[in-house]
Amino acid sequence: MKNIKMLLLFAIMQLLSCKQINSVDMVDESLESAAYSETSEFNYLPTSTSNDVYANKAYTFSYKEDFEQAEWVAYHLTKSDMARADYKRPYFNQDQSVKTKSADWRNFKNSGYNKGHLCPAADRKSSYEVYEMTFLTSNASPQLYDFNAGIWNRLEQKTRYWAERYEGVYVITGGVLEDGLKTIGTEQVAVPNYFYKIILTQDKSNMIGFLMPHKESNKPLFSFVVPVDEIEKVTGIDFFKDLPDAMENRLESNKGYKNWKF
Repeated sequence: MKNIKMLLLFAIMQLLSCKQINSVDMVDESLESAAYSETSEFNYLPTSTSNDVYANKAYTFSYKEDFEQAEWVAYHLTKSDMARADYKRPYFNQDQSVKTKSADWRNFKNSGYNKGHLCPAADRKSSYEVYEMTFLTSNASPQLYDFNAGIWNRLEQKTRYWAERYEGVYVITGGVLEDGLKTIGTEQVAVPNYFYKIILTQDKSNMIGFLMPHKESNKPLFSFVVPVDEIEKVTGIDFFKDLPDAMENRLESNKGYKNWKF
């Protein structure tokens, strides 16, 4: 009888011990999962219609050889990226990382169009190295001077303001590339009729999209706000695809701008 009692006691202790170990393991796994979720980097990159995506220290982009430019340029923008450095402005150069090489800068010469930055040089001033990378033609699209120095520049300045106000933003921008566009240069660099910019706050609480005709305008910036869903329709690109579906649908269908300080 004594032996039976000892065996029963041993079995109960083993059972309790197993439950405790399993419980601790579950807590550890939960903590590890939470820690991974908090520290892992958010993948803000959209889909690529060309499957030709490149990344450097300044930005990531999807290149479309048929149009000799990026269909989108994406980057994270914070206050530290906008240092008050006074760098010497370099010349534009081809991006050798592009397997087909990006457009030669000579295509723009005497064309009547500027080499319009998609990721502005002013958004990349944390070092001269990243500043210089914004002067690769993989980051350029033909833009009329009055558009580039006017309404587009105002939007770039506002984006930097929001990056500081909202403690960081994710930016995706480009021209709407479609068949039948005017071209310039011997490589036939396409001239978009519309440009877009999509901005998501770092905390992922607010998103805003702009779709601008490629022409001079004195209209207020909020005149060009559209649901991101509309930009997806005209570009064929899925933006912020890694957001939870419910969150993505809510943010991308939003038409308003009341949560954004203009």
